[in-house]
Amino acid sequence: MESGARSGIVRDWLPRYTGMPLESFGKLVLLTNFLNYVEKFSELFGVPVYGKGGPMQAATSSEGISVVNFGIGSPNAATVMDLLSATKPDAVLFLGKCGGLKSVEVGSFVLPIAAIRGEGTGLDYYPAEVPALPSFRLHAIVAEEIVERGLDYRTGVIYTTNRRVWEWDEEFKAYLRKVRALGIDMETATLFIVGHFNEIPRGALLLVSDTPMAPDGIKTERSDREVTRRFVDLHLEIGIATMQRLAVSGVKVKHLRY
Repeated sequence: MESGARSGIVRDWLPRYTGMPLESFGKLVLLTNFLNYVEKFSELFGVPVYGKGGPMQAATSSEGISVVNFGIGSPNAATVMDLLSATKPDAVLFLGKCGGLKSVEVGSFVLPIAAIRGEGTGLDYYPAEVPALPSFRLHAIVAEEIVERGLDYRTGVIYTTNRRVWEWDEEFKAYLRKVRALGIDMETATLFIVGHFNEIPRGALLLVSDTPMAPDGIKTERSDREVTRRFVDLHLEIGIATMQRLAVSGVKVKHLRY
């Protein structure tokens, strides 16, 4: 349970980091690493973007769905999940990007069944033996939304690392093949494990943005622009529709202790 001091800190820091008042946060939260997701959300719902020029940006629709751009990397992921404990959200869904490590194409969607904790940040919350898992009821709702659109998705394990530049490291690449991960990113394991620590139901819908194990598959500014042009609107649309479906259904995504 949170101590009074911790509760006071996160209640003070969430609006300080995002620029959005506590009372403006909805109970259903989309997380992203990119400002353009927040801006697109703002345009769709005709609502203001808070926190411009600050470390995080946020917006909330009239339906009580919020979106937060928390930046990139494991420490930022831990920070936002700690801060969101101030509002005790009913569900948090991460709309992130990942590199495909196996037979996944750019533009594929991935619903991770677990994440390997290669980032180290989560060790401040639980020992390495504690698995980083999503809330599977939330993932079931995401899956329903994807399938009803006639689309497909992949499931598998995501490897989360603090290393942004590793594509040159053949030893690390051999290790990734050995652990059989489907994809790699910098946030998912941390979001899952810190969400578990804070008793926040959480999930992730990841968009495969590159295939970094292939010499011609490493992300560039040009290739990322193309991924954004082709897939980001759909990625955000699925996330919003999932939260709308959750709100209308009245289904509660329970935090399961393990």
